[in-house]
Amino acid sequence: MSKTLTIGIVQQAISANISQNMQLLASAIADCATRGAKLVVLQELHNTPYFCQTEDTAHFNLAEPIPGPSTAFYGQIAKEHGIVLVTSLFEKRAPGIYHNTAVVFEADGTIAGKYRKMHIPDDPAYYEKFYFTPGDMGFEPIQTSVGKLGVLVCWDQWYPEAARLMALKGAEMLIYPTAIGYETTDTPEEKNRQRDAWIISQRGHAVANGLVVISVNRTGYEPDPSGITGGIPFWGSSFIAGPQGEIIVMAEQHTPQNIVQTIDILHSEDVRRIWPFFRDRRIDAYDDMVKRFID
Repeated sequence: MSKTLTIGIVQQAISANISQNMQLLASAIADCATRGAKLVVLQELHNTPYFCQTEDTAHFNLAEPIPGPSTAFYGQIAKEHGIVLVTSLFEKRAPGIYHNTAVVFEADGTIAGKYRKMHIPDDPAYYEKFYFTPGDMGFEPIQTSVGKLGVLVCWDQWYPEAARLMALKGAEMLIYPTAIGYETTDTPEEKNRQRDAWIISQRGHAVANGLVVISVNRTGYEPDPSGITGGIPFWGSSFIAGPQGEIIVMAEQHTPQNIVQTIDILHSEDVRRIWPFFRDRRIDAYDDMVKRFID
């Protein structure tokens, strides 16, 4: 059995000029579509610089409702090219309630669904808890014309529970819009360990669930407006992994790239037949998984 799907991933460096960022992304999406992509995935919070390096209430002005101006913009692009498009937006839900939200557009430009980031980090240079209310939509795959998409966002990629729940609900692939980079004072060895861990964890989700994983990270250096840290050099390395964890394609670390890759999405069925992890799960013995810690 085989069923091919051509996927475009857009790894971009982002400037402070939001309009320019969106136009560059529009061109990148068009490039992927021209090269045959039927599904295009963008990185996390792609319209703006990664504003979570500092806690500043003025940044809430970057948020917008869904539907809103950005969904109109990207919906039109999806319709123009006849593609399914995965975007990542700063959602204003209500005064004081904001989310980090992935929005998926169908090929006719309509919104197929959205996912609000569930796991929210709070670390130096990643002060996301200041901005984002944790998602309340659960781990629900989004049905599209190219398949059932298990869309998660960045910090979610470290949690096997999120990937598993998406898979158990029928996701045909896992997708992670991402913004992650290096701490400038870390040694080269530590930087390599962190990047490797990021790749390994997601390849593990691919293996454990027998699914393709698509992870799209930003690239380029973004300074810390406060000057407290050295800013973030985002490590790029966007990739697609197959259902046995194999790297199918990977972008460079420091270069904006549009990558188009054709995959066999039915290969997951073959892999699950030889590695029947779902068959052998001991669902009678996992009650403790919902506890914070087991004393």
